[in-house]
Amino acid sequence: MSKNTNNSAIPYKIYLQENEMPTHYYNVRADMKDKPAPLVNPGTGNPVTFDDLKPVFCDELIEQELNDTDRYIEIPEEIRDFYKMYRPSPLVRAYCLEEKLQTPAKIYYKFEGNNTSGSHKLNSAIAQAYYAKKEGLKGVTTETGAGQWGTALSMACSCLGLDCKVYMVKVSYEQKPFRREVMRTYGASVTPSPSETTEVGRKILREHPGTTGSLGCAISEAVEAAATSDGYKYVLGSVLNQVLLHQSVIGEEAMTAMKKYGIKPDVIIGCAGGGSNLGGLISPFMGEKLRGEADYRFVAVEPASCPSLTRGRYAYDFCDTGHVCPMAKMYTIGSGYIPAPNHAGGLRYHGMSPIVSELYHQGEIEAVSYTQTEVFEAARDFARVEGILPAPESSHAIKAAIDEALKCKETGEEKTILFGLTGTGYFDLYAYEQFNDGNMTDYVPSDEEIEASLATLPNIEG
Repeated sequence: MSKNTNNSAIPYKIYLQENEMPTHYYNVRADMKDKPAPLVNPGTGNPVTFDDLKPVFCDELIEQELNDTDRYIEIPEEIRDFYKMYRPSPLVRAYCLEEKLQTPAKIYYKFEGNNTSGSHKLNSAIAQAYYAKKEGLKGVTTETGAGQWGTALSMACSCLGLDCKVYMVKVSYEQKPFRREVMRTYGASVTPSPSETTEVGRKILREHPGTTGSLGCAISEAVEAAATSDGYKYVLGSVLNQVLLHQSVIGEEAMTAMKKYGIKPDVIIGCAGGGSNLGGLISPFMGEKLRGEADYRFVAVEPASCPSLTRGRYAYDFCDTGHVCPMAKMYTIGSGYIPAPNHAGGLRYHGMSPIVSELYHQGEIEAVSYTQTEVFEAARDFARVEGILPAPESSHAIKAAIDEALKCKETGEEKTILFGLTGTGYFDLYAYEQFNDGNMTDYVPSDEEIEASLATLPNIEG
């Protein structure tokens, strides 16, 4: 506790007032000289148009998806009012972790787990549900990996009186029954994916009997369910431009809180699966860097079992396993790749956000990967000193932040580190049990496995 006393000018938790919350989403694409490549219609091979996306997505969300020019997009008052139930979220100075590591580094984390969904996903869930309600829809369909997104969407739909159909990756459906039950409590129907309820699900099961599923599989089923159900449209919890736009409130609040105390981060770290948390956290800071106003290091952290940035290829690929969605230019390890059933279910996606991919391709973002055992070791160490049991996904960022802080211990540098604590791990206790019992395994795909998956990429120029 002595360290806090010596640095009492910076509180443990920095809270903003409600009137300091963002009123506009920040669109980092407006400040990117080289924009993310457009989505491509797999039927025509041409960039998607508004009309291509209209059968699946809500109109205003399509406009946000295709908007590369407007730097700020107003947050409707109804969404801002909903945000007030759990935002602003705190920026926390990790004094106890610093003390444990004996590092001269200053460590901060933006904590997004202080809502029932337990994660940052609610920021986009309420926005997408709001636009669906405004369009007069009966309900929405979606996929979920570990269940944070499905939980968040079920909460948003319950609030707005919409039906919610969730396709949950089968291994997570089995590993995380309590998160499934939260979704059902909020009124959602939850189906393990791949399932026998859709054509694409049946096809995947024929080709991969006994598969544990993937986000790519669940996306395919959710899209088919929306396309074949009157009054329904599909919503997605990560990857898309519109989702990163909604998540920019994370970075905007973090930047406002830091500037109130004259704090400037040297390195900003986020876990990376589809890119929603990472993109939301870094966007405002990246904007300053792209405009030449400040300089930062950005680090994306992914699981070694699903390494799209660190071992993938920058190419056009299908966003889903069933090939019913548009194709995106992104870092990918192939849409047919079925990741190992590691416990960070939210990071089991074969590709990466086109925005994050383009920024990584430009060299604006670095990337590292870790095995799940070393990630859980970091989660345990963090929980023991900071008092929060972190989600497996978030723990990837914790591991990288600890490594950065230990480098500072070696060099004597007093760097300021900011990372995103995307959510809590209280529904991930089966994973913690595996770790605590010494039964956790690490799977890293071979070069041959990844090359075999990449060999199936569609032949699209760009």
